[in-house]
Amino acid sequence: MNHLNTQPNFGAPGQRYRHAYMPGDRFYEMLIEGHRGLTDEQSELMNARLILLLANHIGDLRVLEEAIGAARGDSPPAQE
Repeated sequence: MNHLNTQPNFGAPGQRYRHAYMPGDRFYEMLIEGHRGLTDEQSELMNARLILLLANHIGDLRVLEEAIGAARGDSPPAQE
């Protein structure tokens, strides 16, 4: 069974967007801004911290296992 949501899922609760891609664009802008002014080493450390923070927030080991496999390219996650 697939537990990993690979469909676009960005947004803020209660907020409507004119276009479905707008929240994803906003996340990308936030991520790029988070890296602005950092050295390569600091940027890699920020990525590692962000991964650990988000993994802790998700908490579901089934989802995390599927995400690791998908990120490695082991096999594409099946769509529900």
